[in-house]
Amino acid sequence: MATVKLVDENTTDPRVKAVFDDIKTTRNVTRVNDFWRALATNPDHLESVWRHLKSVMRPGKLDLLTKEMIAIAVSATNGCAYCVNSHIAAAQKLGMDTQMLGELLAVVGLFNMTNKIVEGYQLQPDVLPHVES
Repeated sequence: MATVKLVDENTTDPRVKAVFDDIKTTRNVTRVNDFWRALATNPDHLESVWRHLKSVMRPGKLDLLTKEMIAIAVSATNGCAYCVNSHIAAAQKLGMDTQMLGELLAVVGLFNMTNKIVEGYQLQPDVLPHVES
């Protein structure tokens, strides 16, 4: 159960309505999901998070499907069922199938395990990335 009363999707608050309309247009959806409706209880925060999301989750050197798959991996690692489901749905709209999801979750599981092993051994990095000059 939400810890705040979700803002009605048909709000008359002009700031919130503008973000809600942009969410629907940008994501090509007919409804604003509960995450955004909860954030709308603080319009400054709603605007800030939406602006940041739009800045990061746009095509760049990484395509949108790759970004959504990273979001799934992070959400699974953080244990956020809401986000896992939301980002799986978004990735499916971009072409991710069941086999891709299985491979993604196998990678997530493997590296969560190996990261914990490295932490347990308290190993120091001995393979370092190349730094461009």
